[in-house]
Amino acid sequence: MPARRRIDPAQGRAAVVAWHTDPAVVDRATIATAVRYTLEELGQLAPGRSVEVRVPPFGAVQVIEGPRHTRGTPTNVVEMEPATWLLLATGSMAWAAAEESGAVRASGQRADLAGYLPLVPLS
Repeated sequence: MPARRRIDPAQGRAAVVAWHTDPAVVDRATIATAVRYTLEELGQLAPGRSVEVRVPPFGAVQVIEGPRHTRGTPTNVVEMEPATWLLLATGSMAWAAAEESGAVRASGQRADLAGYLPLVPLS
């Protein structure tokens, strides 16, 4: 079952568009809204608890069907900076390129999000 939304989809998409338009001038609150909204989108698209996607300091979500993680460090973890996450979520960067450059740290058999991206295509 997908998690309950906390970010209004219209506000979330507006934050993503604002960030995409000029990332250098967007304030921290807008970036936080954009990250949290896109994490919620991923949660809606790929419900489950086998992979933890972390975008510190703004949020994390557990997604993708499979063995559930309950305690300690999850076996399937994906972590990245907010800018990298938003580039992936908007289709401005490919998953393979992000992994190859080291911008994404992914561990575990299920930690490949390429099939779920982009979440909010803007280009």
